[in-house]
Amino acid sequence: MMTKKEIQEQRVRGYFIAATKDLLKSEGLKSVSVRNVADKAGYSFATLYNYFKDAKDLVFLCVKDFREECREYVAERSQNVAAGNRRLKTIVLAYMEYFIQYPGIFDLFFNEKLADIDKKGDTSELVTALLEELCTADWEHLVEKGILTSREATHKKAALLFGSIGMLSLYLNRRHPASYALFTKQAANFIDQQLKP
Repeated sequence: MMTKKEIQEQRVRGYFIAATKDLLKSEGLKSVSVRNVADKAGYSFATLYNYFKDAKDLVFLCVKDFREECREYVAERSQNVAAGNRRLKTIVLAYMEYFIQYPGIFDLFFNEKLADIDKKGDTSELVTALLEELCTADWEHLVEKGILTSREATHKKAALLFGSIGMLSLYLNRRHPASYALFTKQAANFIDQQLKP
């Protein structure tokens, strides 16, 4: 059982993490500084150092939280879809939809220099492996059923990752195509093309 002090420390840590997540979602990585996070959390910047090494520490934790949010978002939308191509399409569309709702998270994941977040490269793997992790069971299902070979699945995984990030980047940064409806139609067509055996 946790002591009152441990509960208080966990609560304060949570305030700092929530403040960082809010800043990242609304204003992006450039807005995250020790002072801005502390102000948003309602504490002094000196207090932040009692719980975290620096702002990068907080950002790394937020990346992990955002990954989990995305995972839950995708799971909710794909839970009743049968395994295979149909669920893969649902997963990839939900993944893209998540980032359209939170363009600040997309910027953090795919437009920021990851060296600004951590020096070890852990963040890069967290970010780039997410879509593949979300789809693992379905790729395995298609290979087990003989619909795809392992090699075909590997190529299709890469094409879906690069294509979906490229489409998101064009839409979020250049508004191309011009409407969300057109984006989703093009995304669905792209995914269908990639999933053809």
